[in-house]
Amino acid sequence: MAQDKIEKPEKEWKKVLTSEQYHVLRQKGTERPFSGDLYYNKEKGVYTCAACGQELFSSDTKFESGTGWPSFSDVIASDKVRLQEDTSHFMRRVEVVCSRCGGHLGHVFDDGPKPTGKRFCINAVSLDFKKKPE
Repeated sequence: MAQDKIEKPEKEWKKVLTSEQYHVLRQKGTERPFSGDLYYNKEKGVYTCAACGQELFSSDTKFESGTGWPSFSDVIASDKVRLQEDTSHFMRRVEVVCSRCGGHLGHVFDDGPKPTGKRFCINAVSLDFKKKPE
């Protein structure tokens, strides 16, 4: 079940996020491909929203897509994200948004691996990582 929604004025988000996180999460920006540390992460654990901490993706669903952004075949639970139409930049895409804080995470495409066939292409800067205890 999704946690309670978090709503803050933009000036509050600017205080708690880095300028790059704010640009991506609050202004629907995109980081440069291959620039995020979590793109290269191979550890086991859970990827969370960098803005609110909600658990979003398991390392078990992360795969190498070659796109330059962390890619996942599924979310931890369907209520953790909202999918909405994005027609910016003269394209039709499906935007992935954190259901708890409304932060822009990335986009989802229908060219991922089985069994879901989905590729959640997520900005690394919009994520944090909680390593699985050994």
